[in-house]
Amino acid sequence: CTHHMKMKSYMNTIKVKSLLFDGFLAGWTSLFSLGVLAFWLVGSPRKAIRATTRLWVRGILFGLKHVVGLRYVEKGRDLMPAEPCLIVCNHQSTWETLAALVLFPDVAIVAKQELLRIPIIGWYLRKSPMIVIDRESGSKALKAMLNQSHEALAAGRSVLVFPQGTRKDEMEPIKFRRGVELLYSKLGVPVLPVLVNSGKFWGASGSSKRGGAITVSYLPPIPPGMSAELFVRKAEAQMEAERVILP
Repeated sequence: CTHHMKMKSYMNTIKVKSLLFDGFLAGWTSLFSLGVLAFWLVGSPRKAIRATTRLWVRGILFGLKHVVGLRYVEKGRDLMPAEPCLIVCNHQSTWETLAALVLFPDVAIVAKQELLRIPIIGWYLRKSPMIVIDRESGSKALKAMLNQSHEALAAGRSVLVFPQGTRKDEMEPIKFRRGVELLYSKLGVPVLPVLVNSGKFWGASGSSKRGGAITVSYLPPIPPGMSAELFVRKAEAQMEAERVILP
């Protein structure tokens, strides 16, 4: 009975902290509505918009740390290539979509169209710009993703893709969806595999968030020039091996 009461109290605390954070997030995000008009008036300069978006994310990470007690630690950051590269990261929660903008400054994230519907921040993401794809358009989406990825790399920006497509349960093995092998074959840049365990603290539903430390693991880069099939097997194997050993 005592154990049950303690567990109930713990779950209530998580719920309250999550609600407090959601309130903080709404208030913090509303402040950036002022920037939309200001940037629009001066021609929507991309670098300034990206810097502002990073400020928004830093505020979110601050709120997570001080309201929820959720922080992050990095492992193997020295493995990150010096030049722009293709970053492949697993997807367990909203956290990595946001944190990527701080972890990889000026990164171009391959994102689904739904992200642009988020009030205020959708505008910032569109103008950054991110690589937005419409999954329903099939080969047309792949071509657009490839062209925009080339443009980002030419501008000195790394490209980040979530090869699993959608958020997956933390216990689900790493398996890539189609399309990533095309980016690898056509872009001709090193690939940095990244593994996060965010799902242990911020679930796929996004409703509850609990304290702890998310680990961001940077894995050995994969050079360009392999066959697409070998690349996928190697990247999946590296990420799955790391997923199994992360706490």
